[in-house]
Amino acid sequence: MDLGLAGKWALVCGASKGLGLGCAQALVREGVNVVINARQAGPLYSAAIDLIAINATGERAGGQNVSKTQVLEVAADITTPEGRAAVFSVPGGPGRDFDIVVTNAGGPPTGDFRDWDREAWIKAVDANMLTPIELMRATVDGMAERGFGRIINITSSAVKAPIDILGLSNGARSGLTGFVAGAARSSIAARGVTLNNLLPGKFDTDRLAATLGAAATRSGRTLQEVRSAQQAGIPAGRFGTPQEFGAICAFLCSVHAGYITGQNVLADGGAYPGAF
Repeated sequence: MDLGLAGKWALVCGASKGLGLGCAQALVREGVNVVINARQAGPLYSAAIDLIAINATGERAGGQNVSKTQVLEVAADITTPEGRAAVFSVPGGPGRDFDIVVTNAGGPPTGDFRDWDREAWIKAVDANMLTPIELMRATVDGMAERGFGRIINITSSAVKAPIDILGLSNGARSGLTGFVAGAARSSIAARGVTLNNLLPGKFDTDRLAATLGAAATRSGRTLQEVRSAQQAGIPAGRFGTPQEFGAICAFLCSVHAGYITGQNVLADGGAYPGAF
């Protein structure tokens, strides 16, 4: 399927590895020019090399030849005004005229809410709620003027089924979810701009590996025992891959998804037990 994205510009945050990189890979395969962002320059450079290698084939995922796309990297803290300014001013980039914005920030620390002070809450809300809103604010009007725009916020399955030790994430990401529900249904909806949230369950990433390792240490079980037990709790019987997560993201960015907006798209292998 041709997603109709060739030649467009995307900003993908948290793109040095994991789900963000999976999204960038899928978009590059569709002929999208990408600006990738993360804090650490080394991993981000490696991600850019990976994307350039994909781009070098000159083939879209459907097998059709496309012109080479651009891959630009900006190592900066996107949660700061300086970081956002760096992304919007990268040489060769589109400025603020992105057609696609994929927001993505690492989850805040786990723990007991009794131990979190105001500073911990402000940091979580800043990264996981206010930064995505700032990126929307900077780009959405230009999208509306051009008649096309896609904003995807990578949040968490915990928005649907909160987890007690993830209180900082539950609170901040739920705030973003409520904001998107209203903003997506504003005047921009009739001007070709969609806002959606993509909620990952357990995907095979470095972050999950660290979580499994910590669980193994706490429980005294082996890493493989913990991994197998968690996979057994997922109806699909496995963890997801960043590549299939990226494919979902790319579809939501496509011309075919223009009638999907204000939604929370859950990708968790069927782990969430509810009907709604």
